Amino acid sequence: SARTRYGVVESHTEPLVASLVECSLETGRTHQIRVHLAAIAHPVLGDTTYGGARSEVSLGRPFLHAHTLGFVHPVTGRRLEFTAPLPADLEEVLGRFRNRGD
Repeated sequence: SARTRYGVVESHTEPLVASLVECSLETGRTHQIRVHLAAIAHPVLGDTTYGGARSEVSLGRPFLHAHTLGFVHPVTGRRLEFTAPLPADLEEVLGRFRNRGD
């Protein structure tokens, strides 16, 4: 079975009710985060496949970003971890929520 842990980082009410969440996957199934959040009636913003499209926010893709990825190297056995900042398009959308002052 697939398991995803999540926590709310920020909550907003304008331009629509939305939250920034951090998810941690215990398993690695295809579309896991998208399916799990949609199953609890909180689809990923911009995700047209799983019910997250919203006319108030034009995004063109799901608001989904892998901030940190880690794994154990199969040859060396060493734990590797990589981080990446939020892409500019997602940062711009998040800025619109933050500038509403809620």
